[in-house]
Amino acid sequence: MKQLTISKIKEGTVIDHINAGKALLVLKILGIHSNSTETVSMAMNVPSKKMGKKDIVKVEGKFINEEQLNKIALIAPNATINLIKDYEIQKKFKVVLPEFIEGIIKCPNRNCISNSDEPITSKFRVWFDKNVVAQCYYCRRKVKEISEYIY
Repeated sequence: MKQLTISKIKEGTVIDHINAGKALLVLKILGIHSNSTETVSMAMNVPSKKMGKKDIVKVEGKFINEEQLNKIALIAPNATINLIKDYEIQKKFKVVLPEFIEGIIKCPNRNCISNSDEPITSKFRVWFDKNVVAQCYYCRRKVKEISEYIY
């Protein structure tokens, strides 16, 4: 079997164990687009003993913030974050699914007060039930395909 090799990064973030097919969404969450200047390595549908298939994203010169971490946890609850300095892992941790989120996803219920002209921030209770589930604080609508509703 051929082995895939992605070069090491000197300084930045490596996100491993992303659910297969979600790497492009992770790049969007990180604010990386076609005009970005960061060096990015991405592998999709890589064989994984734990997950069957997974995606991996490496971004040179970028460290993620808490909001980005929470968004990644919603779409890739098994993701591992590696913070790299001088080609070495300085810190490695698993994402933690937040119990509550605010202003991260949009309620799919058009009639929800969080979608009105009122100055109300969307709020959701979050849990894991085979997949990540979010329930609107205001109208109680459950969201299972969270990636479709991330801001």
